[in-house]
Amino acid sequence: MTNSKPKPDIAVIAGGNSSEFIISLKSGLNVYQALDREKFNPWLIHMKERTWTVMQNGRPVAPVNKSDFSFIIEDKVVRIDYAYITIHGTPGEDGILQGYFDMLNIPYSTCDVQTSALTFNKWHCNNFLRNFDIPMARTIKLNKGEAFDPIKIIEQLGLPLFVKPNAGGSSFGVTKVKKAEELDIAVHKAWTESREALVDEYLAGKEFTCGLVRIGERHLIFPVTEVLPKNEFFDFEAKYTPGVTEEITPARLPEHLFRHCQKLSALIYDLCSCSGIVRMDYILRGETFYFLEVNTTPGMTETSFIPQQINAMGQTLTEILTLVIGEKLKTN
Repeated sequence: MTNSKPKPDIAVIAGGNSSEFIISLKSGLNVYQALDREKFNPWLIHMKERTWTVMQNGRPVAPVNKSDFSFIIEDKVVRIDYAYITIHGTPGEDGILQGYFDMLNIPYSTCDVQTSALTFNKWHCNNFLRNFDIPMARTIKLNKGEAFDPIKIIEQLGLPLFVKPNAGGSSFGVTKVKKAEELDIAVHKAWTESREALVDEYLAGKEFTCGLVRIGERHLIFPVTEVLPKNEFFDFEAKYTPGVTEEITPARLPEHLFRHCQKLSALIYDLCSCSGIVRMDYILRGETFYFLEVNTTPGMTETSFIPQQINAMGQTLTEILTLVIGEKLKTN
């Protein structure tokens, strides 16, 4: 009788310490449900501050041992072979959790420590990519508590403006500023989410987003999505409230612009040394895509862009997750 190799234990990690906690739980549950049970033993783990818990049927069943990321189920010690990180924000998107798993030699789904830290800090990422002539809006950074002159900022960048946290996502703390007197409130709002606020010039145009993953030596680039929010911009409500945003995949773009967006996304992916499923966001003005940000742990809920794009290319989330996990497991 031949012994079959046991299925690897996969931890899907959700939660985190940011305002995106609830969205992350939804992303984690969708990934957990999509994993192929014939190939993997999936476990759902929720993290919140120092509480790390294995979940089953919506209930906590075991604490996680932080010294080696193991846990005990029915008197058996489970040691994780691979971590699929779906935490949006800290500590899953900024490199902190990646460093922890590197020390334990546990492979994970996302970019490494350096890339996660770079892309999470929008200011640093923007300035890095400017070296490669990636088009983007002009930006001013304001440290928390720093005095600033709204009139001077408006003279430099014009109106309207966008104010957003330097580190964060899901449009928490983002404001579209139309009047000078609104700028101070908007900056302080951004400071509640991050110690640094970014003031961006307004780029009139349509928003597009493109996800991709590198498998071996090739990029698997997903179809581009066109984002049409009914709100004034793609804020938190527009992202997560059904019917508030029209999302069209594949985007209604001429073929050359569609391919250009995909190629630009692959270029930025490689420049930033990305790994795993990543999503790039843009504003299109004329025939130029202006870079907005890199999302290294993009939303993975049923209605998020990445699952939409995977479906549009005729594949399932289960198939893509199997490829992503297999890529790291075979090289570890």
